[in-house]
Amino acid sequence: MKLFSYEHKIVRVIDIDGRAFTGTAISFPADYGFHEFSRDEESIKIGDYQLFESDIAKIWELPTFSIIRATQTWQQAGAFYVRIQAMAKKHHITLRQEFDEHDGPDTKYIVITDSDFPIAAARMYPLDDQSVMIGRVVVLPEYRRQGIGTMVVSECEDWAEELGYSKAVVESRDNKVGFYEQMLYEVCGESVDGDTFRCIRMEKDL
Repeated sequence: MKLFSYEHKIVRVIDIDGRAFTGTAISFPADYGFHEFSRDEESIKIGDYQLFESDIAKIWELPTFSIIRATQTWQQAGAFYVRIQAMAKKHHITLRQEFDEHDGPDTKYIVITDSDFPIAAARMYPLDDQSVMIGRVVVLPEYRRQGIGTMVVSECEDWAEELGYSKAVVESRDNKVGFYEQMLYEVCGESVDGDTFRCIRMEKDL
């Protein structure tokens, strides 16, 4: 399968259980798998997930996909577009509710594009010197269940770590807790009613 050929490329993997993973691949040789996991085979890591060759049913590169750390207005507009189309419009959320005080000059945005068209986004802002809040994680409906939400959150975590933060915090909708638990977040508070959804605070050490 030559997993090393996918190094640092955006790929989609379908494992033998039918689960989809999308993200930037980091490859590992068989000797690493043997010493770390007692599995003498190549593997790739996508976000928090280590996938061995025998676990993979199918893998392919996504050359039209790009990850943008949106620092310019035209890039941030992509994040706003996804949020309006996939959340505000669907759930009848007003623009005032969707774009709150946390959409400001210190906010970081991640945008995923397919052939330059924005398909997923998230925002990130500091809570204190050590912690960062990741939120407004949104994927367009036609791109869901392909591992792209995980890809967005993972990119936020990588960026936060590069900026010197040691903890990521999310306020998960109560029906998305399982998604974040798979990404190693832990519940650290009671569920509360927000402006639009019932949410639960979760944290992860980076």
